[in-house]
Amino acid sequence: MVPPDIAPPHARSNRRRLAALGAIALVAVVVVLLAGIWLGGHPNALPSPMRGSFFQDRNLALVNQALNILDTRYYRELDRSSVVDGALAGMVATLEDPYSQYLDPRAYRERSEQRNQSFGGIGIETIAQARGLRVSKVFEHSPAATAGLRPGDVIVKVGTTPLADRAESLGADLIRGPVGTSVKLTFLRDGTEHTISVERAQIVAPVASWEMVEYHGLHIGHVTLTGFPEGAGDQLRTEVQAALDAGAEALILDLRGNGGGLIREAINVASAFIPHGTIMSAEERGRPRRVYSADNDAIAARVRMVVLVDHGTASAAEIVTAALKDHGRAKVVGTETHGKGVFQVTERLSNGGALDISVGRYFGPNGHTLSGGARSGSGITPDVYARDDPDTARDEALAVAKRTVAAETR
Repeated sequence: MVPPDIAPPHARSNRRRLAALGAIALVAVVVVLLAGIWLGGHPNALPSPMRGSFFQDRNLALVNQALNILDTRYYRELDRSSVVDGALAGMVATLEDPYSQYLDPRAYRERSEQRNQSFGGIGIETIAQARGLRVSKVFEHSPAATAGLRPGDVIVKVGTTPLADRAESLGADLIRGPVGTSVKLTFLRDGTEHTISVERAQIVAPVASWEMVEYHGLHIGHVTLTGFPEGAGDQLRTEVQAALDAGAEALILDLRGNGGGLIREAINVASAFIPHGTIMSAEERGRPRRVYSADNDAIAARVRMVVLVDHGTASAAEIVTAALKDHGRAKVVGTETHGKGVFQVTERLSNGGALDISVGRYFGPNGHTLSGGARSGSGITPDVYARDDPDTARDEALAVAKRTVAAETR
């Protein structure tokens, strides 16, 4: 081995270069470290893209740090997956958006299975009220009709679950279930409580229907649309045409309790009454606003009409309502609508769960949002206020709609 002091010149030169490189590397590390410390207190000094990445990395590190502390130091053993599920749910909850939610793997799996199963109902239409669900219609020969349910009955409990002051969707979801199974309903009739068991069946109920009503000799087609599933627009057009062929001189489009559905069906429905022009627009963050126009296939462009709404009128039903109102095509009668002017998408997550989140907003033809936003949720204000009293057999709101459209016609 050659002693260091008598090493060949080229070896000594290599050592000097390595020493110099090491010194430079050490200085670089110190500079980066000091820069990192300084930038931590002065993040605005970073360019915008780098600033976003910088904070993203810091936030992810913070979350992982907290998770590791809980996992290793908390006095009881944790289910790490449950902690993560809770954290994800909490993240979405901070949005304060009633339409956004985190679905853990089990909830997402169950929802997917439900959509693929053959689920049935009992053959009723309902209207939400404080005590529960008031039955507004019972389909002929349906399980509900066989069990003795009548319009005006108020369902206050499904199984052991009370419905007072609960979301309308809860009662509807509990009533639905696999075909052939039974559901126990508790309802009020004339102040007396009754309990029955009804077997669920596959119910194919039309989403559109009509009846002829009169007001001082004026024949009015009362057209009801209960949702916006596939084909709803064509069904609505068929019913409107039947009413006109039967001699209807005016129309009432009843969207009470209509929670919405497919946007393309909303365009089709609105286009039945509006011959041309904008029906709605939609906007997502970072994307240009998309404008949707009438399809130039109106079948009732001139007949006088009103649209009848309530707080259960939401989403696609509000799109139709806003289009008719903004175009001056119909007066709006009823109460303020629900105010769901946002739409959602479902994004799968790597853990088997999903984020079901609001990603954009709807706007009427005049450019006004169909809600006050996810937090306020104010809907469309009617031109004529009318409210049905659920404790009476008479439909007070429909009576106001008849009077209003008659005044418009004459």
